Amino acid sequence: MPVKKFRPYTPSRRTMTVADFSGLTKKRPEKSLTTPMPKTGGRNNQGRTTSRFISGGHKQLYRIIDFRRRDKAGIPARVAAIEYDPNRTARIALLFYRDGEKRYILAPDGLAVNTQVVSGPEAPVAAGNALPLRFIPVGTVIHAVELEPGKGAKMARSAGTSIQVQGREGEYVILRLPSGELRRVHAESYATIGTVSNADHKNIVLGKAGRTRYLGRKGHVRGSVMNPVDHPHGGGEGRTPRGRPPVSPWGQQAKGLKTRKKKKPSSAFIVARRK
Repeated sequence: MPVKKFRPYTPSRRTMTVADFSGLTKKRPEKSLTTPMPKTGGRNNQGRTTSRFISGGHKQLYRIIDFRRRDKAGIPARVAAIEYDPNRTARIALLFYRDGEKRYILAPDGLAVNTQVVSGPEAPVAAGNALPLRFIPVGTVIHAVELEPGKGAKMARSAGTSIQVQGREGEYVILRLPSGELRRVHAESYATIGTVSNADHKNIVLGKAGRTRYLGRKGHVRGSVMNPVDHPHGGGEGRTPRGRPPVSPWGQQAKGLKTRKKKKPSSAFIVARRK
């Protein structure tokens, strides 16, 4: 979808851009596939802030997305609508299955209304169809990939992202992730053909602080303007240099510190790390 610009009749409008929603075919979500999503304000059940800089935000209904396409293997479905989802960057597609069930999936780029999609080992390699990795040809672009068979799609779910099938190695398939990492994934894991829709999302400029607050994000406060009791960077007369590497309020290094566990079991499946 293209990006829409405005005439600069205010300072914020000069740089602000929004998504062009002309490709959407339905404004209201399917009521049976939504659930309330209460606000937490970044606080846990004891009222303590566990995630900073979360506040406000527009009211939203959560759309229940089907990330386990294997449940409907062999049952064709018709794309009834392409919709907006406030909870994710990608567009979603409403499917009407032949057995009468309705489900949402992530809409791949180029998926049109009234197109037929299907999942299962015998499904053709076409945008929107979900297959086990062992049946997807090398070089194919995919998204919504399961890390473990039956656990649901975990990788390549945001707007414009995709994964490429690089090769096969016994019971595993080698994938090139968006970060450049090469990783083995079991050949029975399901993946959807195509690239995730709404690739222009990365070009959107919010333009003003208010639009950030609509998303539920509160403004950050720099540690260097705090007092020493509140942050390791605080204190000093004027804008003083930190005198130490950038750290979090609790002393954890903020740049360059590797936090991945050295003996993490999934490291055995990484063929080549990113960068």
